[in-house]
Amino acid sequence: MFSDFGKTLIFIGILIVLIGLLFTFLPKIPFLGKLPGDIRIERKNFTFYFPLATSIIISIILTIIFSLIGRR
Repeated sequence: MFSDFGKTLIFIGILIVLIGLLFTFLPKIPFLGKLPGDIRIERKNFTFYFPLATSIIISIILTIIFSLIGRR
């Protein structure tokens, strides 16, 4: 019982570290957030930005990763 809980805690810890690394290095990726499908509307006192293409690519990558993890 406790070994399963320990493995779960280790997995969650590794996942938190990976998310932290992503947040650290994600702004340094030059094309991320500036893809052709991203919507950006700038007006005089208003800016709207919706990263549609970036969201789709991140969703596809996460789907592949989680499906590979789920097969184990």
